[in-house]
Amino acid sequence: MTPKATGLAVLCGLATCAAPMAALASGGGMGGSAGGGQMPSISAPQFDPVQEYRDGMTSYQAGKFKEAARNFEHVTEAEPREAHGWYMLGMARVGANDAKGAAHAFERSLKVDSTSIDSRREYAVALARLKQNDKASAELAALKSRAAACNDTCADAANLKAAIVAVEQALASPGAGSASLGAPASLASTAAGDVAYVRAVSLINEHRFVEALAALDEAEAVFGPHPDILTYQGYAWRKLGQLDRAEGYYKAALAVAPAHRGATEYYGELKVIRGDMSGARAMLAKLDGQCAFGCVEAEDLRRWIDHGGDPAS
Repeated sequence: MTPKATGLAVLCGLATCAAPMAALASGGGMGGSAGGGQMPSISAPQFDPVQEYRDGMTSYQAGKFKEAARNFEHVTEAEPREAHGWYMLGMARVGANDAKGAAHAFERSLKVDSTSIDSRREYAVALARLKQNDKASAELAALKSRAAACNDTCADAANLKAAIVAVEQALASPGAGSASLGAPASLASTAAGDVAYVRAVSLINEHRFVEALAALDEAEAVFGPHPDILTYQGYAWRKLGQLDRAEGYYKAALAVAPAHRGATEYYGELKVIRGDMSGARAMLAKLDGQCAFGCVEAEDLRRWIDHGGDPAS
Protein backbone atom coordinates (compact mmCIF):
# COMPACT_ATOMS: atom_id res chain seq x y z
CA MET A 1 0.00 0.00 0.00
CA THR A 2 1.21 3.46 -0.85
CA PRO A 3 1.29 5.63 2.27
CA LYS A 4 -1.05 8.55 2.60
CA ALA A 5 0.65 11.89 3.19
CA THR A 6 -0.38 13.57 6.40
CA GLY A 7 -2.37 16.41 4.89
CA LEU A 8 -2.10 18.79 7.84
CA ALA A 9 1.67 18.56 7.99
CA VAL A 10 2.10 18.93 4.24
CA LEU A 11 -0.35 21.79 3.78
CA CYS A 12 0.66 24.05 6.62
CA GLY A 13 4.16 22.92 7.46
CA LEU A 14 5.48 20.67 10.18
CA ALA A 15 6.88 23.65 12.06
CA THR A 16 3.61 25.52 12.41
CA CYS A 17 1.22 22.59 12.74
CA ALA A 18 3.08 20.33 15.15
CA ALA A 19 0.89 20.72 18.20
CA PRO A 20 2.36 19.67 21.52
CA MET A 21 1.86 15.93 22.06
CA ALA A 22 2.18 16.08 25.83
CA ALA A 23 2.40 18.62 28.60
CA LEU A 24 3.83 18.80 32.07
CA ALA A 25 1.74 16.46 34.14
CA SER A 26 -0.04 18.07 37.05
CA GLY A 27 1.28 16.41 40.14
CA GLY A 28 0.70 16.65 43.84
CA GLY A 29 2.30 19.95 44.83
CA MET A 30 3.95 20.87 48.08
CA GLY A 31 0.82 22.72 49.12
CA GLY A 32 -1.11 19.48 49.62
CA SER A 33 -1.02 17.20 52.61
CA ALA A 34 2.08 15.08 53.01
CA GLY A 35 1.77 11.91 50.96
CA GLY A 36 -1.52 13.05 49.47
CA GLY A 37 -0.33 13.68 45.92
CA GLN A 38 0.13 11.38 42.96
CA MET A 39 2.83 8.76 42.79
CA PRO A 40 6.15 10.18 41.52
CA SER A 41 6.01 7.98 38.43
CA ILE A 42 2.72 9.67 37.51
CA SER A 43 3.42 13.25 38.54
CA ALA A 44 6.89 13.45 36.97
CA PRO A 45 7.17 15.92 34.08
CA GLN A 46 6.17 14.54 30.68
CA PHE A 47 7.94 16.52 27.99
CA ASP A 48 6.73 17.08 24.44
CA PRO A 49 9.90 16.24 22.48
CA VAL A 50 8.77 18.07 19.34
CA GLN A 51 8.27 21.36 21.19
CA GLU A 52 11.38 20.86 23.31
CA TYR A 53 13.44 20.25 20.16
CA ARG A 54 12.08 23.42 18.59
CA ASP A 55 12.78 25.44 21.73
CA GLY A 56 16.27 23.97 21.90
CA MET A 57 16.98 25.01 18.33
CA THR A 58 15.79 28.54 19.09
CA SER A 59 18.03 28.76 22.15
CA TYR A 60 20.97 27.29 20.27
CA GLN A 61 20.64 29.83 17.47
CA ALA A 62 20.52 32.59 20.08
CA GLY A 63 23.74 31.35 21.65
CA LYS A 64 21.95 30.29 24.84
CA PHE A 65 23.73 26.96 24.98
CA LYS A 66 22.88 25.96 28.55
CA GLU A 67 19.20 26.58 27.90
CA ALA A 68 19.46 24.67 24.64
CA ALA A 69 21.13 21.77 26.44
CA ARG A 70 18.25 21.58 28.92
CA ASN A 71 15.76 21.45 26.06
CA PHE A 72 17.64 18.71 24.26
CA GLU A 73 18.02 16.80 27.52
CA HIS A 74 14.23 16.82 27.70
CA VAL A 75 14.07 15.56 24.09
CA THR A 76 16.35 12.63 24.82
CA GLU A 77 14.54 11.90 28.09
CA ALA A 78 11.21 11.70 26.28
CA GLU A 79 12.57 9.95 23.18
CA PRO A 80 15.99 8.32 23.79
CA ARG A 81 16.01 6.83 20.27
CA GLU A 82 16.13 10.31 18.71
CA ALA A 83 19.65 10.51 17.19
CA HIS A 84 19.28 14.16 16.21
CA GLY A 85 18.27 15.02 19.76
CA TRP A 86 21.47 13.48 21.12
CA TYR A 87 23.53 15.22 18.41
CA MET A 88 22.07 18.63 19.19
CA LEU A 89 22.51 18.00 22.92
CA GLY A 90 26.18 17.39 22.16
CA MET A 91 26.44 20.57 20.10
CA ALA A 92 24.79 22.61 22.87
CA ARG A 93 27.22 21.18 25.40
CA VAL A 94 30.11 22.05 23.09
CA GLY A 95 28.83 25.61 23.04
CA ALA A 96 28.68 25.54 26.85
CA ASN A 97 32.31 24.27 26.97
CA ASP A 98 31.29 20.91 28.42
CA ALA A 99 33.51 18.59 26.39
CA LYS A 100 32.87 15.55 28.58
CA GLY A 101 29.10 15.96 28.40
CA ALA A 102 29.32 16.59 24.67
CA ALA A 103 31.32 13.41 24.10
CA HIS A 104 28.71 11.39 25.98
CA ALA A 105 25.87 12.88 23.90
CA PHE A 106 27.64 12.25 20.59
CA GLU A 107 28.41 8.69 21.66
CA ARG A 108 24.72 8.12 22.42
CA SER A 109 23.79 9.59 19.05
CA LEU A 110 26.10 7.10 17.34
CA LYS A 111 24.53 4.21 19.24
CA VAL A 112 21.21 5.18 17.69
CA ASP A 113 22.60 5.97 14.23
CA SER A 114 26.11 4.67 13.63
CA THR A 115 26.12 6.11 10.08
CA SER A 116 26.04 9.76 11.18
CA ILE A 117 29.16 11.51 9.90
CA ASP A 118 28.39 14.65 11.90
CA SER A 119 28.08 12.78 15.20
CA ARG A 120 31.24 10.76 14.59
CA ARG A 121 33.17 13.90 13.66
CA GLU A 122 32.06 15.81 16.73
CA TYR A 123 32.59 12.78 18.98
CA ALA A 124 36.18 12.50 17.76
CA VAL A 125 36.76 16.24 18.21
CA ALA A 126 35.36 16.10 21.76
CA LEU A 127 37.60 13.12 22.56
CA ALA A 128 40.61 15.07 21.28
CA ARG A 129 39.69 17.99 23.53
CA LEU A 130 39.58 15.55 26.44
CA LYS A 131 43.04 14.29 25.40
CA GLN A 132 41.66 10.82 24.72
CA ASN A 133 43.74 10.61 21.58
CA ASP A 134 43.55 6.84 21.15
CA LYS A 135 39.76 6.92 21.04
CA ALA A 136 39.74 10.00 18.82
CA SER A 137 42.18 8.30 16.44
CA ALA A 138 39.93 5.25 16.28
CA GLU A 139 37.02 7.44 15.22
CA LEU A 140 39.27 9.13 12.66
CA ALA A 141 40.21 5.71 11.29
CA ALA A 142 36.51 4.85 10.94
CA LEU A 143 35.92 8.05 8.97
CA LYS A 144 38.92 7.35 6.73
CA SER A 145 37.76 3.80 6.10
CA ARG A 146 34.37 5.04 5.06
CA ALA A 147 35.93 7.70 2.83
CA ALA A 148 38.12 5.06 1.16
CA ALA A 149 35.06 2.94 0.43
CA CYS A 150 33.33 6.01 -0.94
CA ASN A 151 36.31 6.83 -3.19
CA ASP A 152 35.00 10.34 -3.92
CA THR A 153 31.95 8.93 -5.68
CA CYS A 154 29.29 8.85 -2.96
CA ALA A 155 27.00 11.67 -1.87
CA ASP A 156 28.86 11.93 1.46
CA ALA A 157 32.32 12.40 -0.06
CA ALA A 158 32.65 16.12 0.72
CA ASN A 159 31.26 15.73 4.24
CA LEU A 160 33.67 12.86 4.95
CA LYS A 161 36.65 14.88 3.75
CA ALA A 162 35.67 17.85 5.90
CA ALA A 163 35.14 15.58 8.91
CA ILE A 164 38.58 14.00 8.51
CA VAL A 165 40.25 17.40 8.31
CA ALA A 166 38.37 18.62 11.40
CA VAL A 167 39.40 15.61 13.48
CA GLU A 168 43.02 15.79 12.32
CA GLN A 169 43.12 19.47 13.29
CA ALA A 170 41.60 18.70 16.68
CA LEU A 171 44.20 16.01 17.33
CA ALA A 172 46.99 18.36 16.31
CA SER A 173 45.62 21.25 18.39
CA PRO A 174 43.02 20.00 20.94
CA GLY A 175 42.32 23.47 22.28
CA ALA A 176 41.01 24.52 18.89
CA GLY A 177 38.63 21.60 18.57
CA SER A 178 35.05 22.69 19.12
CA ALA A 179 32.07 23.59 17.03
CA SER A 180 34.54 25.26 14.67
CA LEU A 181 32.76 23.87 11.66
CA GLY A 182 30.07 26.47 12.22
CA ALA A 183 26.38 25.92 12.78
CA PRO A 184 25.30 22.31 12.42
CA ALA A 185 23.25 21.27 9.44
CA SER A 186 20.34 20.86 11.85
CA LEU A 187 19.91 24.64 11.80
CA ALA A 188 18.37 24.60 8.34
CA SER A 189 15.23 26.72 8.09
CA THR A 190 11.82 25.31 8.86
CA ALA A 191 10.86 25.97 5.26
CA ALA A 192 13.74 23.77 4.13
CA GLY A 193 12.54 21.09 6.55
CA ASP A 194 9.05 21.21 5.06
CA VAL A 195 10.50 20.94 1.55
CA ALA A 196 12.54 17.89 2.60
CA TYR A 197 9.44 16.28 4.13
CA VAL A 198 7.30 16.82 1.03
CA ARG A 199 10.14 15.51 -1.14
CA ALA A 200 10.36 12.42 1.05
CA VAL A 201 6.63 11.72 0.67
CA SER A 202 6.96 12.05 -3.10
CA LEU A 203 9.93 9.68 -3.15
CA ILE A 204 8.04 7.14 -1.07
CA ASN A 205 5.14 7.28 -3.51
CA GLU A 206 7.69 6.55 -6.25
CA HIS A 207 9.05 3.61 -4.21
CA ARG A 208 12.48 5.30 -3.94
CA PHE A 209 12.84 4.39 -0.30
CA VAL A 210 16.58 4.91 0.21
CA GLU A 211 16.38 8.44 -1.18
CA ALA A 212 13.24 9.05 0.86
CA LEU A 213 15.06 8.11 4.06
CA ALA A 214 17.77 10.65 3.28
CA ALA A 215 15.13 13.35 2.81
CA LEU A 216 13.39 12.30 6.02
CA ASP A 217 16.69 12.62 7.87
CA GLU A 218 16.90 16.22 6.62
CA ALA A 219 13.41 16.92 7.89
CA GLU A 220 14.11 15.21 11.22
CA ALA A 221 17.22 17.33 11.70
CA VAL A 222 15.01 20.42 11.56
CA PHE A 223 11.93 19.23 13.44
CA GLY A 224 13.23 16.53 15.74
CA PRO A 225 11.08 13.49 16.64
CA HIS A 226 7.95 14.54 14.77
CA PRO A 227 5.52 11.58 14.63
CA ASP A 228 4.77 12.05 10.93
CA ILE A 229 8.47 11.84 10.09
CA LEU A 230 9.01 8.86 12.37
CA THR A 231 6.04 7.06 10.81
CA TYR A 232 7.35 7.50 7.29
CA GLN A 233 10.82 6.40 8.37
CA GLY A 234 9.25 3.24 9.71
CA TYR A 235 7.31 2.72 6.49
CA ALA A 236 10.39 3.17 4.32
CA TRP A 237 12.47 0.74 6.41
CA ARG A 238 9.62 -1.75 6.31
CA LYS A 239 9.52 -1.59 2.51
CA LEU A 240 13.28 -2.19 2.52
CA GLY A 241 12.74 -5.35 4.53
CA GLN A 242 14.18 -3.99 7.79
CA LEU A 243 11.25 -4.96 10.00
CA ASP A 244 12.97 -4.53 13.37
CA ARG A 245 14.16 -1.08 12.41
CA ALA A 246 10.70 -0.18 11.12
CA GLU A 247 9.14 -1.30 14.39
CA GLY A 248 11.49 0.96 16.33
CA TYR A 249 10.29 3.99 14.38
CA TYR A 250 6.62 3.06 14.78
CA LYS A 251 7.12 2.69 18.53
CA ALA A 252 8.93 6.02 18.64
CA ALA A 253 6.10 7.74 16.76
CA LEU A 254 3.50 6.29 19.11
CA ALA A 255 5.59 7.22 22.14
CA VAL A 256 5.47 10.84 20.98
CA ALA A 257 1.84 10.74 19.79
CA PRO A 258 -0.06 7.70 21.16
CA ALA A 259 -3.13 8.52 19.05
CA HIS A 260 -1.25 8.87 15.74
CA ARG A 261 -3.47 6.95 13.33
CA GLY A 262 -0.87 6.52 10.59
CA ALA A 263 1.68 4.97 12.93
CA THR A 264 -1.02 2.76 14.48
CA GLU A 265 -2.15 1.49 11.08
CA TYR A 266 1.36 0.81 9.79
CA TYR A 267 2.38 -0.88 13.03
CA GLY A 268 -0.70 -3.09 12.67
CA GLU A 269 0.31 -3.94 9.10
CA LEU A 270 3.78 -4.84 10.30
CA LYS A 271 2.23 -7.21 12.83
CA VAL A 272 0.23 -8.83 10.01
CA ILE A 273 3.46 -9.33 8.03
CA ARG A 274 4.98 -11.04 11.07
CA GLY A 275 1.94 -13.24 11.55
CA ASP A 276 0.98 -11.55 14.81
CA MET A 277 -2.72 -11.33 14.07
CA SER A 278 -3.75 -10.73 17.68
CA GLY A 279 -1.35 -7.78 17.81
CA ALA A 280 -2.75 -6.47 14.52
CA ARG A 281 -6.31 -6.74 15.84
CA ALA A 282 -5.27 -4.81 18.94
CA MET A 283 -4.03 -2.01 16.69
CA LEU A 284 -7.32 -2.14 14.76
CA ALA A 285 -9.30 -1.95 17.99
CA LYS A 286 -7.29 1.13 18.95
CA LEU A 287 -8.14 2.76 15.62
CA ASP A 288 -11.82 1.84 15.90
CA GLY A 289 -11.83 3.47 19.32
CA GLN A 290 -10.37 6.66 17.86
CA CYS A 291 -12.56 6.77 14.76
CA ALA A 292 -16.16 7.02 15.97
CA PHE A 293 -17.43 7.36 12.40
CA GLY A 294 -14.77 5.27 10.71
CA CYS A 295 -11.50 6.34 9.12
CA VAL A 296 -9.39 5.22 6.19
CA GLU A 297 -6.57 3.97 8.46
CA ALA A 298 -8.92 1.56 10.25
CA GLU A 299 -10.44 0.33 6.99
CA ASP A 300 -7.05 -0.22 5.38
CA LEU A 301 -5.79 -2.22 8.37
CA ARG A 302 -9.04 -4.22 8.45
CA ARG A 303 -8.46 -5.25 4.83
CA TRP A 304 -4.89 -6.30 5.69
CA ILE A 305 -6.18 -8.47 8.53
CA ASP A 306 -8.99 -10.00 6.45
CA HIS A 307 -6.58 -10.72 3.60
CA GLY A 308 -3.80 -11.99 5.87
CA GLY A 309 -1.37 -9.59 4.26
CA ASP A 310 -1.22 -6.76 1.74
CA PRO A 311 -4.59 -6.82 -0.06
CA ALA A 312 -2.91 -5.34 -3.12
CA SER A 313 -0.61 -8.36 -3.52
